[in-house]
Amino acid sequence: MTEPENVVSVRDLRKSYGDTAVVDGLTFDIRAGETFALLGPNGAGKSTAIEILEGYRSRSGGEVSVLGTDPQHGGVDWRARLGIVLQETGETGNVTVREQLDQFSRYYARPRDVDEVMSAVGLEGKGRMLIRKLSGGQRRRVDVALGIVGRPELLFLDEPTTGFDPEARRNFWDLILRLKAEGTTILLTTHYLDEAAHLSDRVGVLLRGRLIDSGTLDEIGDAEARVPVVRWTDADGRHDVRSETPGAVVAALMESGREPENLEIVRPSLEDVYLALVTDRDAADAAEAAHDPGADPARLATEATR
Repeated sequence: MTEPENVVSVRDLRKSYGDTAVVDGLTFDIRAGETFALLGPNGAGKSTAIEILEGYRSRSGGEVSVLGTDPQHGGVDWRARLGIVLQETGETGNVTVREQLDQFSRYYARPRDVDEVMSAVGLEGKGRMLIRKLSGGQRRRVDVALGIVGRPELLFLDEPTTGFDPEARRNFWDLILRLKAEGTTILLTTHYLDEAAHLSDRVGVLLRGRLIDSGTLDEIGDAEARVPVVRWTDADGRHDVRSETPGAVVAALMESGREPENLEIVRPSLEDVYLALVTDRDAADAAEAAHDPGADPARLATEATR
């Protein structure tokens, strides 16, 4: 079976401002039709990397191909194949929802039906409202609608569900899964780890401009971080036992004649694995800095919060 082609290919991507490296040797691929989540704390370099892929920001070094084109030289036809949902937009909001979507749909050869798009993002009945009169969450839905109305081959979603209530988030997830089923390739950034776990085929974890791990949900992190935990309470207090065979631990408890309370088997979530990755790397970097006479603690602290 032939492997899907790479829609995005990034090799040793770098972006620096003076002596400060914001993106530092980033390498990854995104295959056609997959959803790839780029995760990391605030200031990790995610938005900078994505803006380079979108062609909005120049790079300091490395090679980038998006839909077969270097984003720094992408023209109008190339941009028409992209859908982009930024964290923030400069929209003034002095037009109605329908006017804005109608206008944007005319920029594309095969746009989606505007009513279909409004329904998909939960804006039914809002077509005649001025965008500036919408709530924050509703305006965010307009951003998403503008990103998908052109039926893009590659969709960039930068924190797309910020401001959504739980029901709206679930509806949005259903929309993304439908787009994926249609063959849309998606690059997602989100601080909601359950969202990344639900939507993504693969994830990459970015920290201080470097990719510290990538793979499927079952691949990232070390093996220990993915070992289930058996938790219970008895007369001796609370117990947490990691075990590759949690069922055997539970069986042994029952056979021992103890009366465990609050018994549960917890399988580590993506959030657990992600936090372990970031914490372990922070600890490793701190230890390296402590043994490196040339390391600048102030610089490391600045990078950690960038």
